[in-house]
Amino acid sequence: MDERINELLYRNLQEVFGEGDAKRRRGAIEELYTEDCVLYVPPGVFVEHDALDSFAGALRATHPHFTYSPIGAPQALHNAGRLSWGSGPRGEAPDYTGVDVIIVRDEKIAALYVFLDSMPS
Repeated sequence: MDERINELLYRNLQEVFGEGDAKRRRGAIEELYTEDCVLYVPPGVFVEHDALDSFAGALRATHPHFTYSPIGAPQALHNAGRLSWGSGPRGEAPDYTGVDVIIVRDEKIAALYVFLDSMPS
């Protein structure tokens, strides 16, 4: 299960939140997330594929030139995992960082909690 959790964390970062193509992003959501998934982010709570897709697409549109890069290795524990990441223009220091925490059910993401960190000025 640890390998699957690590795969879900990495793929979610790149193929859902880092993906600019709407069709590929939706395909990844359907492959990686349970149908009744829940996304917990500072702006609110989003339930099911359509809401997740809409949020991820709108977020991506605000900074289409940013990339998401893992910081350190993911950690898995039972049915959960976490991954720290940074986001910013390719090849530059991240504009912001965060931590994704996932809860996995049936080898898919059932819940994603996104914690954002403040960047020093």
